[in-house]
Amino acid sequence: MDSSSRTAAAMRRALVMALACALALALCGAYAARAQTIGAQTTSAQTTGEKPSAGAAPKSDLGKADLGKADLAKPAPNAGAADATPARPKLPRDRRVQLDAMFEALRLAPDDDTASALGSRIEAMFAQSGSPSADLLMSRAEAAAQAKEYDLALELLGTVIDTHPDFLAARSRRATIYYLQDDYASALVDVGEVLTREPRHYSMLLGLSLIMREVGDDTHALEAARRALAVNPHLTAAKDIETELKVKVEGRDI
Repeated sequence: MDSSSRTAAAMRRALVMALACALALALCGAYAARAQTIGAQTTSAQTTGEKPSAGAAPKSDLGKADLGKADLAKPAPNAGAADATPARPKLPRDRRVQLDAMFEALRLAPDDDTASALGSRIEAMFAQSGSPSADLLMSRAEAAAQAKEYDLALELLGTVIDTHPDFLAARSRRATIYYLQDDYASALVDVGEVLTREPRHYSMLLGLSLIMREVGDDTHALEAARRALAVNPHLTAAKDIETELKVKVEGRDI
């Protein structure tokens, strides 16, 4: 590798690391805000006697639950944003309550089969665009991705995202394709957008962990894996990353 290539590679790595650090800081704020919201709901419920709505513990597609890099070809904050409050999509109240309940059930799932079934239901909710034209473009993008026509898939997904910016399935699928192309900087931007809108999106947390591990940021890779496990304790790939990196990052217990 010549000098100019080495310089370009170093600059690209520096950009990825800067995006990753910014995203990690933004996530800390988002989870703190989420915890405050849940606490406020609980306090209100205790005062009024009402039952609080279910929430997730603080803390594929890069959208499937158990994924290694090969699996990413299957269905899949602005990274520099420091805002602590996630800009969640404006879902109908009954759908939001249903999603909250499913995330809580996932957190408490007693076994892998139950967690897998709940994860599939959550992914199905994320895949509901509410637009026939968006659904058609998504199906064409998926066909292009399966054929490894990634440029076409990215173009189609970009069109969907331009018109439906809160459609998480499109953003998570695009993040997956960027990841497959080793374009980690672009993948991190979409991962950040998804997590800003839905901090409990455990597949994107796992995707963040995978990217951090690949660029050598083991500390943030471990943190992201643990955040994914706080949402879905049965996420095998996140368990594997935690096992792999725990001693490396924290050392052995004395």
